Amino acid sequence: VALIAAAATFGWQGYKLYQSAVQATPLETLYQSITARPSFVPYDQLPQTYIDAVLSVEDSRFVHHHGVDPLSIARALWADLRSGTLAEGGSTLTQQLAKNELFTQDKHLARKAAEMLAAFDLEKAYSKQQIFEMYANTIYFGNGCYGITQAAEGYFGKEPAQLTDAEAVFLAGLPNAPSLYASSPELALKRTQTVLKRMVKCRVLTQQQADAIAADAENLT
Repeated sequence: VALIAAAATFGWQGYKLYQSAVQATPLETLYQSITARPSFVPYDQLPQTYIDAVLSVEDSRFVHHHGVDPLSIARALWADLRSGTLAEGGSTLTQQLAKNELFTQDKHLARKAAEMLAAFDLEKAYSKQQIFEMYANTIYFGNGCYGITQAAEGYFGKEPAQLTDAEAVFLAGLPNAPSLYASSPELALKRTQTVLKRMVKCRVLTQQQADAIAADAENLT
């Protein structure tokens, strides 16, 4: 009974938080406001390796869920229980977009509930391709770089379409802990290796391809 009451309380608080957020930033105009930015890069101009890397490491079931992925949440909860930490969040790409564009970064259950509500409505309003575009063009990469264009230019002096496979995988890993990786080349390289392992597990790269990209990544830091 106590758990049900707590869930109801946080759910109601989350609903009110969500309503306040969408009044300030209406979902129906979010895509238009993001695509109007000078640095915006459409989906078909993003390197396929970058797309594959992001989905593999951030949300491998992106094309299958409707904004919230119960399997990922259950897996993250199990990992947190085993480790005794809150390191795993289970957030989908859509939830991350909602969090970054509509809410603060504070971790509390009401915001998590609001984030889920927003993710459901984002999935109703936009295609998966549009959601990925909004994510890639707004996510923080560290070193003051917001969006893939600023990240490609800031880290490598290139347009996104010019990124090598190693560079694309490197950038895909940064949003997990952007400030940390931006200040530590060694940790950034380890994160790149983690992304490559996920890409192999998700079968978008063979082990031989991943090894070749890992060798190239050694020269990035």
